[in-house]
Amino acid sequence: MTELNFDLIVVGCGAAGLSAAVSAAEQGLKVAVLERSVPEERGGQTRWTEAYLRMQSHDQVTDDFDAFLAENSGFYQDPDFVAESLRERSDWSVQARSLAAIDANVIGTFADSVPDTINWLKEQGVRFDFLPTQFLTSTQPRLLPVGGGEAIVECLAARAEALGAEFFYETTARALITSGLNQVCGLHAWSAERGELRFHGAVTLACGGFEGNLEMLSRYMGPKAAFMRPVCKGGYYNRGEGIQMALDIGAAGAGEFGNFHAEPVDPRSGISEPSIFIFPYGVLVNREGKRFTDEAPGTVDAWYERVTRKILAQTDGIAWVILDQKVKDIPNYRLGIRTDQPAIEGNSFGELAQRLELPVDQFNQTMAEYNAACRPGTWKPLELDGLATQGLSPAKSNWALPVDQGPFMAYPIISANVFTFGGLKIDEHARVVSVDGAPITNLYAAGETAAMYFGNYCGGTSVLRGLVFGRRAGQTAAQVTA
Repeated sequence: MTELNFDLIVVGCGAAGLSAAVSAAEQGLKVAVLERSVPEERGGQTRWTEAYLRMQSHDQVTDDFDAFLAENSGFYQDPDFVAESLRERSDWSVQARSLAAIDANVIGTFADSVPDTINWLKEQGVRFDFLPTQFLTSTQPRLLPVGGGEAIVECLAARAEALGAEFFYETTARALITSGLNQVCGLHAWSAERGELRFHGAVTLACGGFEGNLEMLSRYMGPKAAFMRPVCKGGYYNRGEGIQMALDIGAAGAGEFGNFHAEPVDPRSGISEPSIFIFPYGVLVNREGKRFTDEAPGTVDAWYERVTRKILAQTDGIAWVILDQKVKDIPNYRLGIRTDQPAIEGNSFGELAQRLELPVDQFNQTMAEYNAACRPGTWKPLELDGLATQGLSPAKSNWALPVDQGPFMAYPIISANVFTFGGLKIDEHARVVSVDGAPITNLYAAGETAAMYFGNYCGGTSVLRGLVFGRRAGQTAAQVTA
């Protein structure tokens, strides 16, 4: 077994881990970065995402940023445990003030730290702009790094290397080393090249959630986990060890372990994030050939996750969006279809049903009932138009045009797991908190490993939280070491 000494051992090489590594190395710490992948695939989920950021300018988050996070930070908590600072915020809703489970200081620190973090990234060489997204309709703007998440990874990794951080690829953290019940002093790891390694130093866990671990998914989410898959290649590297090893030494859990950020994807495709966001303009049917949800309750960016979870609840966790030729009248409609696989087509509903292996009679009935429920009105494809069905259950609330111009098209949709919601509880300094409420000495967490979400994902905040709290983990470790 090889013994190695560092000031800070960072587990994970995505936005959170690299932010921790760079910020610590900037303060003179000797840093190790452990990465499960090979160098060419380093970066975890960050590498494969476009990295949408919920910001209305380069130095300002959206107006609803902290309120939305607070409203989805827990369920049915004892009001006496809600932080006074949250209850006193008049601009946060009553629901947020009564249901918050994540410490209000964490949410406030997150929102307040974003502008400075973006400026810090610019200093490292990352460029940002308001670029086109895959959402044809949206409620909030999204700032993006030019070059996507890969640009963040490569820029920060190069900076960390220049500052002297040592990278250990194809290396997996297995267990924390402790000194007493509430202090970490290192970790055990396994290297494909060097075998067992024993690292000594403080530890930052930034190695993702458990979307790549079917056992953990099934344990927390039940048998339906078999019907979901990671949204991109990076997700397969996230197997939950960081969360589990901290829980094993008494860390507190946080976030909704039985939930995840869902995205609708084409199961036929093997590319990264083959999303299907066009479904609000069509009809969703399940394997029984029946509708099961309102396809268009609101803008797609705000509602796709909830609709996708309803798809997961269907037989075999799959549905099909049925479209006709009118979809091509939507400006830039292809932005809502990221799959590399072609639509399945049929000149009639019966022919399409046969190709989809759906019950023909039921599918014909479903489409006939839907078309009969459509009413005249002004169709506005790029904004909520209120063009709804009448007398149909479930109703369709917007963009309810008849599907009557063949040939008809269909795309299969399953639920991809972008990241899991359950993880470790941290404080505003990115220190992991124990089950007794005290920070665990020398243990930090950031990104997916540090939980924040319950219920619904606050779009455009995941990469930001990794950057913000990864940087804070490195800064806090440097202050402690000094």
